[in-house]
Amino acid sequence: YMSSYKLSLETLMPSQPHAMANPSPAKSMGDPGITPLSPSHTQNDTDQVPSGPSFVVVVAIDFGTTSSGYAYAFTKEPECIHTMRRWEGGDPGVSNQKTPTTILLTPDRKFHSFGYAARDFYHDLDPSESKQWLYLEKFKMKLHTTANLSIDTDLHAANGKRVKALDIFAYALAFFKEQALKELSDQTGIEFDNNDVRWVITVPAIWKMPAKQFMREAAYKSGLVSRENPEQLIIALEPEAASIYCRKLRLHQMVDLGTLTTQNGCSPTDNVGSGMTQGDRYVVVDCGGGTVDLTVHQIRLPEGHLKELYKASGGPYGSLGIDYAFEKLLCKIFGQDFIDQFKIKRPAAWVDLMIAFESRKRAAAPDRTNPLNINLPFSFIDYYKKFRGHSVEHALRKSNVDFVKWSSQGMLRMSPEAMNSLFKPTIDHIIQHLTELFEKPEVSDIKFLFLVGGFAESPLLQQAVQDMLQGRSRIIIPHDVGLTILKGAVLFGLDPTIIKVRRSPLTYGVGVLNRFVEGKHPPEKLLVKDGTRWCTDVFDTFIAADQSVALGEMVKRSYTPAKPSQQVIVIHVYCSEKEKAGFISEPGVRKCGTLRLDVSGTESTAPRREIQTLMQFGDTEIRAMAVDVSTGRTVKASIDFLSH
Repeated sequence: YMSSYKLSLETLMPSQPHAMANPSPAKSMGDPGITPLSPSHTQNDTDQVPSGPSFVVVVAIDFGTTSSGYAYAFTKEPECIHTMRRWEGGDPGVSNQKTPTTILLTPDRKFHSFGYAARDFYHDLDPSESKQWLYLEKFKMKLHTTANLSIDTDLHAANGKRVKALDIFAYALAFFKEQALKELSDQTGIEFDNNDVRWVITVPAIWKMPAKQFMREAAYKSGLVSRENPEQLIIALEPEAASIYCRKLRLHQMVDLGTLTTQNGCSPTDNVGSGMTQGDRYVVVDCGGGTVDLTVHQIRLPEGHLKELYKASGGPYGSLGIDYAFEKLLCKIFGQDFIDQFKIKRPAAWVDLMIAFESRKRAAAPDRTNPLNINLPFSFIDYYKKFRGHSVEHALRKSNVDFVKWSSQGMLRMSPEAMNSLFKPTIDHIIQHLTELFEKPEVSDIKFLFLVGGFAESPLLQQAVQDMLQGRSRIIIPHDVGLTILKGAVLFGLDPTIIKVRRSPLTYGVGVLNRFVEGKHPPEKLLVKDGTRWCTDVFDTFIAADQSVALGEMVKRSYTPAKPSQQVIVIHVYCSEKEKAGFISEPGVRKCGTLRLDVSGTESTAPRREIQTLMQFGDTEIRAMAVDVSTGRTVKASIDFLSH
């Protein structure tokens, strides 16, 4: 791979007619010497998007940070969306339509169980034994926070041991595949074939390309779909899925925060606000465990297609932030050293404590006056005494943390103020983000704001959003707010063409060489080769950040390999948050992927070989293909976004 890579560095050259006289310089400062032959932006006729194979059923998996689930619909009755069977072992005070995203591996690293089952089994293990087992929860955020995500990225289990993230994600997807196929077989009375399923996996819209590709790689590894049939899996964006579902809501299926009642005065079959009309704009705020994800859509009738008005935005402001704030509070009271030790030495008791906190967290509300009691596990109290030589009660008295007391029943007693202060940083982030979004010119006249995702159930968050909007748009919360994404993802899988126009989150391009122009190009970029003056490191933009892209839209570029014998062409893809980038060496421009063109076996007699690369953007993933113009053969091309 390296040798073909070096070869390509030296042998890609400009495809102007005089190219043979001036081969491109061998070593540019940054990137291979390729110069664009025909920088043309072609808009494809988007109706020609192939419909692909037909599937009997669409199964969507909402692989969440805190909880996960699946839902499905048969293509013959798309109106009827089934959510999975109830899970065993649900928690008190928490709806168990989804199961916790927790996974348990045996001491020899084999998959054991997922969800409530994993939690309960882990819990019942003897402490000496449980240290050997690998228990993981809330691990999805790692894909968002890892800067140079690769196939080898690690995760840490509760006992501190490291495991490959790809294995964990693959185990989880394999679990959902098995559950869903089993349920489908039971429902239809025949053994259900995986080839009849179109799978949809949801990811945050603000995820970068490597994280989306990572999910796809995990799906291949899990056997959900095969590499040979990538069309069988769609990666859907969470807030987009929610958006598709929300605009179909009937009035009896939602709560309008303005009136705090389910809307019943009208006919229950009316759509939102008795029908969204042409040009209506709305914002979907998807508040999950890990991220908060915002999308802005406009409805285009008659078909009701959606158009994205502003690039997806958001950040790591999910409800996990409250868990971290609680952990920080415990560190403040009992000491960071103790908490770190306790988590490793008594991992199951730590999980217990966080479960106890979870149900109290859900009881927090703006008008609450009575305290929230959190049960400290016996082994916490016991281990603390051994560790410090004095009691938990003593620690609480000594720490004088405001509003947190020790109750006589042996509980941590938090006043509503103490609980609200744990929410504050996370909610402030969300409100700040919303405020900035609403100031954008593209985001004017918003008719509805849909609050979806598990965290949307929080009355504290609801109140904060209401205070911020002050009646500028109606705030709507679907009844089954935790299942909104799942149901929308099924609808998306049934018709992926529903979103016709998206905005590119980043500027994408490749590094090329251009003819050096005095006065225009910086002298330090000058490279002279065989008497020709070149400018290196030029950023050749394929698409700009926040640019509108229609579904199936192609950007075309042509390059040529200098040596007819060349087998592989490597082109580096760069991206930037800025709309304009002149050079790949500018700050903020980073190499985000590699386009490998396999041109082997296409020996051509033409004097100059032209390879057209086509990149397709309007989808949730970027696709690439290439055509060897002289032979008309389609050359294999895939963009690899994961760093190796």
